[in-house]
Parts: sequence; structure tokens; C-alpha cells
Amino acid sequence: MSVPPPAGSGRELSNPPSDGISNLCFSNHSDNLLVSSWDKSVRLYDASANLLKGEFLHGGPVLDCCFHDDSSGFSASADHTVRRHVFSTGKEDILGRHDAPIRCVEYSYAAGQVITGSWDKTLKSWDPRGASGPEHTLVGTYPQPERVYSLSLVGHRLVVATAGRHVNVYDLRNMSQPEQRRESSLKYQTRCVRCYPNGTGFALSSVEGRVAMEFFDLSEASQSKKYAFKCHRKSEAGRDTVYPVNAIAFHPIYGTFATGGCDGYVNVWDGNNKKRLYQYSKYPSCIAALSFNKDGRLLAVASSYTFEEGDISHEPDAIYVRNVNEVEVKPKPKALPAAAPL
Repeated sequence: MSVPPPAGSGRELSNPPSDGISNLCFSNHSDNLLVSSWDKSVRLYDASANLLKGEFLHGGPVLDCCFHDDSSGFSASADHTVRRHVFSTGKEDILGRHDAPIRCVEYSYAAGQVITGSWDKTLKSWDPRGASGPEHTLVGTYPQPERVYSLSLVGHRLVVATAGRHVNVYDLRNMSQPEQRRESSLKYQTRCVRCYPNGTGFALSSVEGRVAMEFFDLSEASQSKKYAFKCHRKSEAGRDTVYPVNAIAFHPIYGTFATGGCDGYVNVWDGNNKKRLYQYSKYPSCIAALSFNKDGRLLAVASSYTFEEGDISHEPDAIYVRNVNEVEVKPKPKALPAAAPL
């Protein structure tokens, strides 16, 4: 029996995927929402109208998706293919292939390229304008130290997080080798990496209830600002339960960010002031993915079991779209010390 979601969890979208949700992301141009799932589908919703506008199928579970523009998008699948979908016509084609499941796909507006990361331990970049036919769109293949788990782009910078806690930072204008090779400052496996909207660094989350705040600038002054914090944990009867942090999403206006964990909670953080701003009521299942819309008024939340405890009975997979209040995401001004009486 499924438990009704708590009041205040947002509007539940109808026609959700029938299996685990691997990612969801808003368009940069509208309230269109693209959703990828283990049910082998990519779904396009109008999140404001609660309308399923289109559905595309892969030959295997779809592990990631992203928009190209408002009329088309890309998806990455366990069937080793990256596909392009044109929403208005329902047309789709295979952009290219890896030698193993493709875990991540991102579109770079700065480079005009699609970047994919795979469990075959490579990154590939593709030019979607390339000639049709197999591999004609391939720009380059870049070996990675391990399987790729998460990617994030800001401007010309690309951050790649892999198994083995490796983090590579690239400049898309020169992909011959990483600009920086780092090791995660967290002790456990990386789940998610997301660049700061202002381009100065990235947040990285692990399976062990922690998030690290990192900076690109290698100067001592910048590196002294980096830190990590614990989150998505609970203490009961002297025992700590620690949950994976699956998702990070930055607010496009304020630069604050939301995290989602296997505890079913979404927390909002002010990274600059090292404070939690808000915690939403608990969702029915793990938080598998999060995305703010283009102006930060809406937050899409995937409440979807991520199989940390194996194949057990679980709540149905669901997508919630919540209206975001400014008080939840706007940094609070620092209190000034009280002036001494005259």
C-alpha cells in the first residue's frame, strides 16, 4: 500500500515512469521537463500544465538525459547508445556509441558539443551537426582513470567524477589532457558533481552523507576556502544512519543549492555562509534527482527508490514539481553586531 505524499511536497506529475527515475532536468527556455528512467523511456513533460508531451524508447535503461534546446534533447543508455530526440516530430537518431553503458550526457552551449561519460572508462564529445551515419558526429575520445559516474559543465569547464574517487577538470577548448587531476576530498564513492553557476568551483556528493565544496583556482587563498559537511543522516538511540547524497541542484539566481538523499529529504544550503536554509517534508522514497527551472521558481523532485537495499517492495516512482518560495532559497543576510549604545 502506498503512503500518500506529505502536504507541501509539490504537485505530482501524472503518467510517471514505471521504473526507477535516473535523471530529470528543466529546459533553459521553458518549463519543459525531460525525464530518463530505467523503464527504457525518455519522457517530456510540460511541468506547469502537468502534461506528458512525448515519450521515446531506448533498447535498455536510460541513465541520463539533457536538453539541446527547447525542441530537442539527448539521452544516454545502458544499451551503449547516445540518442537525439526531436520533440515536435517524434524523430530520433543515434548520435553515437560507447563500449559499455553510458552513465552521463551533457550538452555544452559554449562548445556546441554533446559530452558523454561511460562505464567503458572514456569520455566522448560529439558534434550533433555532424554528418549522419555511425560515428560521423564523433569529435574525440578521452580515456578516464575509471568508470564515469557524474559530469558537470559551466562555460568551457567540464568536471568529470569517476569510480575510485578521481575528479578530472577539463577546458573544452583543449581536451587533449585534463587541466587538473584531483582526488575527491571525500573518503567514499562519488554520487554527483555539479559546478557552481558562477564558474568558480563545484560541489561533490558521496554515498556516505557528505558534500564537498571545491574551487578551481589552485592558489592557497582559494583552496583555503574549500570545506566538506555532513548531511542526510539521522541519529537514533546513539546509532548513526548515513544515506547516499544522490542529487545536487544549484538555484540559478541565488547560487544556493538543494541536495537530495536516500533518506527522502531535500535540503537547501547556503554554501557561502555554511548554513542550511530549509528542509522540505520527507518524500515517500529516495530522492534520485533534482532540477530547478530556469528562473528558480520551480523545483522538480524525483522520489524514486535507488535500490540501495536490493529488490524490496517500495513506494511507486513519482515526480513532484514544487513552487519555490524565496525564503527557502535566498541567502539570509549576516546579522551585524549590535552597535554599542552611545
